[in-house]
Amino acid sequence: MCRMAEVSRDTSETQIKIKLNIDGTGKYDIDTGVNFFNHMLESFSKHSRFDLDISAIGDVEIDDHHTVEDVGILLGEAFNKAIGDKRGIKRMADAIVPMDESVATVAVDISGRSYCNMDISFKNEKIGDLTSDIIIHFFESFVSAAKINIYASAKGFNDHHKAEAIFKAFAKSLKEATKIEHDEIPSTKGVL
Repeated sequence: MCRMAEVSRDTSETQIKIKLNIDGTGKYDIDTGVNFFNHMLESFSKHSRFDLDISAIGDVEIDDHHTVEDVGILLGEAFNKAIGDKRGIKRMADAIVPMDESVATVAVDISGRSYCNMDISFKNEKIGDLTSDIIIHFFESFVSAAKINIYASAKGFNDHHKAEAIFKAFAKSLKEATKIEHDEIPSTKGVL
């Protein structure tokens, strides 16, 4: 089984190319033009063990919104393409990740339906060069395109730690949910 995908998107706002290998080792080459977002995606790749190449050129001179949103959409599309018919996957998983004074909890269901429930807030408008409220929109964009469910929450005082804990917990829960356990579609419907 080859669970890999290559996707691209070229609009008047962004030009993005993504390669994803679900069965990788956590190797990454990421350049989005938004440094803190790069850091979060690198952390996601490392802790999911998904190989991830992302090249994104966006209108960051305006702000980071279009770049982060479009990377979320395209990464979700790549995930949905790479996961295929979902035969044999565990499908549902969760993770709790502490990071210093913060802790994040993420549960996912690779259900073929999208739903995003995020219980997280940030104190500051920016985390490094990333607008903090766009983090939730990244997950909304990913989940919509990937056709998965996510429930995520984070508590803590440091915005950097909360954000990073969320990305790590998301990575760990997706890695677990994509594990091959058997040779059946994990649904009473017979399809996901």
